[in-house]
Amino acid sequence: MPIDQAARHCGVSVGMLSKLENGKGVNLKHALRVLDGLGLTMLVVPKGQAPWLEQAAAYAAKIGEDVARGQHAWLEE
Repeated sequence: MPIDQAARHCGVSVGMLSKLENGKGVNLKHALRVLDGLGLTMLVVPKGQAPWLEQAAAYAAKIGEDVARGQHAWLEE
Protein backbone atom coordinates (compact mmCIF):
# COMPACT_ATOMS: atom_id res chain seq x y z
CA MET A 1 0.00 0.00 0.00
CA PRO A 2 1.45 3.40 -0.91
CA ILE A 3 2.34 5.65 2.00
CA ASP A 4 -0.32 8.24 1.12
CA GLN A 5 -3.07 5.59 1.23
CA ALA A 6 -1.71 4.14 4.47
CA ALA A 7 -1.57 7.59 6.06
CA ARG A 8 -5.17 8.34 5.04
CA HIS A 9 -6.31 4.95 6.30
CA CYS A 10 -4.64 5.56 9.66
CA GLY A 11 -5.76 9.19 9.97
CA VAL A 12 -2.28 10.70 10.05
CA SER A 13 -0.22 12.81 7.68
CA VAL A 14 2.22 11.34 5.17
CA GLY A 15 5.03 13.22 6.90
CA MET A 16 4.17 11.72 10.28
CA LEU A 17 3.97 8.21 8.85
CA SER A 18 7.29 8.74 7.07
CA LYS A 19 8.89 9.84 10.36
CA LEU A 20 7.56 6.73 12.07
CA GLU A 21 8.83 4.47 9.29
CA ASN A 22 12.28 6.02 9.53
CA GLY A 23 12.54 5.74 13.32
CA LYS A 24 12.22 9.47 13.95
CA GLY A 25 10.37 10.83 16.96
CA VAL A 26 6.58 10.89 16.85
CA ASN A 27 4.16 11.26 19.71
CA LEU A 28 2.59 8.17 21.21
CA LYS A 29 -0.92 9.20 20.18
CA HIS A 30 0.05 9.14 16.49
CA ALA A 31 2.04 5.92 16.83
CA LEU A 32 -0.93 4.17 18.45
CA ARG A 33 -3.25 5.55 15.78
CA VAL A 34 -1.04 4.02 13.08
CA LEU A 35 -0.89 0.68 14.89
CA ASP A 36 -4.66 0.64 15.20
CA GLY A 37 -5.14 1.66 11.58
CA LEU A 38 -2.92 -1.21 10.47
CA GLY A 39 -4.71 -3.72 12.71
CA LEU A 40 -1.78 -4.02 15.09
CA THR A 41 -1.40 -3.66 18.83
CA MET A 42 1.48 -2.92 21.17
CA LEU A 43 2.13 -5.05 24.22
CA VAL A 44 4.28 -3.58 26.98
CA VAL A 45 5.94 -6.14 29.25
CA PRO A 46 8.88 -6.24 31.64
CA LYS A 47 12.17 -6.63 29.72
CA GLY A 48 12.91 -9.93 31.40
CA GLN A 49 9.74 -11.47 29.97
CA ALA A 50 10.15 -10.12 26.44
CA PRO A 51 12.38 -12.93 25.08
CA TRP A 52 10.00 -15.61 26.37
CA LEU A 53 6.98 -13.84 24.88
CA GLU A 54 8.77 -13.33 21.55
CA GLN A 55 9.53 -17.07 21.41
CA ALA A 56 5.93 -17.92 22.28
CA ALA A 57 4.63 -15.56 19.58
CA ALA A 58 6.98 -17.02 16.97
CA TYR A 59 5.88 -20.55 17.91
CA ALA A 60 2.20 -19.58 17.73
CA ALA A 61 2.74 -17.96 14.31
CA LYS A 62 4.47 -21.12 13.06
CA ILE A 63 1.61 -23.31 14.28
CA GLY A 64 -0.85 -20.95 12.58
CA GLU A 65 1.07 -21.25 9.30
CA ASP A 66 1.23 -25.04 9.64
CA VAL A 67 -2.50 -25.28 10.36
CA ALA A 68 -3.22 -23.15 7.31
CA ARG A 69 -1.22 -25.67 5.27
CA GLY A 70 -2.98 -28.61 6.93
CA GLN A 71 0.20 -29.86 8.61
CA HIS A 72 -1.24 -29.98 12.14
CA ALA A 73 -4.39 -32.01 11.66
CA TRP A 74 -4.27 -33.06 15.33
CA LEU A 75 -5.19 -29.47 16.30
CA GLU A 76 -8.40 -29.67 14.27
CA GLU A 77 -9.80 -32.82 15.97
